[in-house]
Amino acid sequence: MLIRWVACLVFALMVSGCSVQPRLEGSAWSANSEAIDSYYRDWQGTPYRLGGTGRGGLDCSAFVQNLYAKVFNQRLARTTERQAEQGFQILPGELEPGDLIFFKTGWKVRHVGVYIGDNQFVHASTSVGVTRSNLSNDYWRDAFWQARRVSNF
Repeated sequence: MLIRWVACLVFALMVSGCSVQPRLEGSAWSANSEAIDSYYRDWQGTPYRLGGTGRGGLDCSAFVQNLYAKVFNQRLARTTERQAEQGFQILPGELEPGDLIFFKTGWKVRHVGVYIGDNQFVHASTSVGVTRSNLSNDYWRDAFWQARRVSNF
């Protein structure tokens, strides 16, 4: 799995060439991180429910969709599959607060979360509901699929 990830990273570096994407600086980076964290704390512990979209339970793509609507006043698609087509793909080393992170957690199962900074992301986990996780965790590192930026915030 790690070899596949490294190969994808090398390929992405070769394909990206000298392209430059706008990056957040200083207070903008901090403001996004704080706004996402505040939203996360408000929803922390909300249970996971496939197809759910509210306080009684929600799935990962609904959590991300709701977060983007509230924090960034931006509409995202409802499903993880459609969210994975929005914006443009970025390399893991380019992650900034607000970027979407996608994982392959099963043969046909995809998962999405929102990067918050310091190698952390927030998401609606099937096991513990809305939570914060670390990308360095073996499970998430091995399941990493892609990262996307859908806005310049």
